[in-house]
Amino acid sequence: MTDTTTMTGTTMTDPATTPRNTVTDIAGTGLAGLDARNVSAWFSGHKVLERVSLQMEPGKVTALIGPSGCGKSTFLRILNRMHEMVKGAQLAGQVLLGDEDIYHPGARPAEIRRRVGMVFQKPNPFPAMSIYDNVASGLKLSGIKVADTDTLVETSLRRAGLWREVQSRLKSPGGALSGGQQQRLCIARALAVSPDVLLMDEPCSALDPTSTRRIEETIGELEDQVTIVIVTHNMQQAQRVSGNCAFFLAAENTPGSIVESGPTRQLFDSPVDPRTADYVHGRFG
Repeated sequence: MTDTTTMTGTTMTDPATTPRNTVTDIAGTGLAGLDARNVSAWFSGHKVLERVSLQMEPGKVTALIGPSGCGKSTFLRILNRMHEMVKGAQLAGQVLLGDEDIYHPGARPAEIRRRVGMVFQKPNPFPAMSIYDNVASGLKLSGIKVADTDTLVETSLRRAGLWREVQSRLKSPGGALSGGQQQRLCIARALAVSPDVLLMDEPCSALDPTSTRRIEETIGELEDQVTIVIVTHNMQQAQRVSGNCAFFLAAENTPGSIVESGPTRQLFDSPVDPRTADYVHGRFG
């Protein structure tokens, strides 16, 4: 690793030497995109990602696909500074949110994680906390004050496609909801703090087909409101929900990297690399 600086256990290139992002937002919408540039990552000296560059367009869904162990989830955590929370984790490269370097020494990790929200593989609502308080909890954790919390909670639940199902029992524990409802509650909680980007790490892998369909519908409804990056092992899901796609791969004893990226239809219908064709058509992985 050369020309790097270390901050909070994370190694980054000097932002002054790198041009600013050209993918900022869609005119008139205020939606911000993400731009990863030559990102490499290590855990305790073991390299797990090799020079990953990917533009995640504002107001679109980008799917990250590839076999287990190729670095997709690590890359996702890098996008909101969760990678650096792991002891021994290091990073090189640059990640821009709009035109802001999220790893700049002046950037506050808590603020970055508010602006780039995360929905995990397993739903993680606060089980004893009410549905209402689950949604509002992000405000308290982020130190955000709003004039009308009731309206914000309702709006967030509506955006997550959950309001009609829970409007009469907002004081019931969030842990009493079904798995699919809990996942949408987590989406509502993330949306309550007005993120620019929503990251989703296999959000449907633990859900039944009906709940999966509802989450996918929610993603479709949110697409023009927030930039979404989703990790999925389901090729059909990637085709259904995403406009763009990136195929990650790691050969034996080598770090993960992007083989090919571009419009989802292109990757599935006419990929450039034969390894992409083999993976999306189920010949390995």
